[in-house]
Amino acid sequence: MKGSKYDSIIQRLAERAVFTAEEARLAGVPSRMLAHFCKKGLIERISRGVYKGGAAEVDIDFRWEDLALVAMSIPNGVICLISALCYYGLTDQIMREFWIAVPHASKSPKRLKTRIIRMRNIELGQTEVIVSAHHLKIFDRERTVVDAFRHLSHEVALKALQEYLKQREPSKPNLDKLLKYAKTLRVNIYPYILAFTI
Repeated sequence: MKGSKYDSIIQRLAERAVFTAEEARLAGVPSRMLAHFCKKGLIERISRGVYKGGAAEVDIDFRWEDLALVAMSIPNGVICLISALCYYGLTDQIMREFWIAVPHASKSPKRLKTRIIRMRNIELGQTEVIVSAHHLKIFDRERTVVDAFRHLSHEVALKALQEYLKQREPSKPNLDKLLKYAKTLRVNIYPYILAFTI
């Protein structure tokens, strides 16, 4: 099969860490050709409609590579809950799937091994981390702990709070911020903070 017509376009796309089938189509590559380029090893299919460039220099800590690629493929997504707890070292849970929050009003994208959580107030506590020069949106530690009480088991949430209160590096717990988030999101965690700090 001749692919010369699309070679230069796919080579440019293959230099990107992540691109979508829609982006390829807009660049002039029909979706039927993406399977061909996957077979040739120029690109790799991450999930339905999402591809990783084979020529991309993705220098990401291997522990976070798959999470980073999924997060980069969802422009309005924010790393949350179990994925954020693992990133901050606030849980002993194993990250069996990637947890990504999207705005409540938006459509939930489909990704392999990914749990999409539609959330209101997605700006609260949103921050960025840099993983090998890639900027990824993630909820800060305080929002992550409060969200654990909202969306995860009591046991996981209590463990996250306990670990948060023990942390000294990279920064000490910010109880004012934690309680402010809890009030905004209508979660009463004050009794648990008292129990762990007295």
